[in-house]
Amino acid sequence: MPSSDIARGNILYDTLLAVTLSPSEVDALTTAEQTFTVPGLQTTDMVSVQKPTAQAGLGIVGARVSAPNTLAITFVNVTESGITPTASQTYIVRVTRPSNPGQPLPPALV
Repeated sequence: MPSSDIARGNILYDTLLAVTLSPSEVDALTTAEQTFTVPGLQTTDMVSVQKPTAQAGLGIVGARVSAPNTLAITFVNVTESGITPTASQTYIVRVTRPSNPGQPLPPALV
């Protein structure tokens, strides 16, 4: 199945950042994306996030770079009351940066 919109490339680097965050309250029975400034992030970076502590009913269900220098984390709250993630915790953010995002596959692989 030919396609010219499949990107390929190598990984330029894969690194871990320790980022201190103070998220806002997550309303009951919902998901909510919150954004945080993290200097150096690029929109082509792939990110994953680890919260340092567990909080009953609260989880992270997604992470992305929504704009340059902006980490977006989607929290989920499965309880019937609001939960505020613990303030000033150091989250671990894994950043994988491709070396040449957006390059098409060579014709031999299409």
